[in-house]
Amino acid sequence: QVQLVESGGGSVQAGGSLRLSCTTSLRASDNYAMAWFRQAPGKELEFVAAMRWSGVSTYEDSVRGRFTISGDSAKNTVYLQMNNLKPEDTAIYYCAAKLRGIATPKLHDYRGPGTQVTVSS
Repeated sequence: QVQLVESGGGSVQAGGSLRLSCTTSLRASDNYAMAWFRQAPGKELEFVAAMRWSGVSTYEDSVRGRFTISGDSAKNTVYLQMNNLKPEDTAIYYCAAKLRGIATPKLHDYRGPGTQVTVSS
């Protein structure tokens, strides 16, 4: 059974940093595309960042330059380093995986239970 488990969420003040981790039973050699989504209260699930284990990554415009997605294939773990956090980044953050193509909020194979990030002004 595939597992994705997020950790590292918490409460920070605006301008602060957090690093989210996603530990997965998927291996880099399984060739899944990995992604981070988020969902703020009353809003739809939103794409944040995605990567392939080859190193290719992509970001949503509002987080580009502040967030960095990366992976450690030896640990089967994907990270989301979030710097210069803003109150509008407050959301539940989810890790997701898709075998082919890029994982999107409406099209992905697996998703974790999420971790809460709260940014206060």
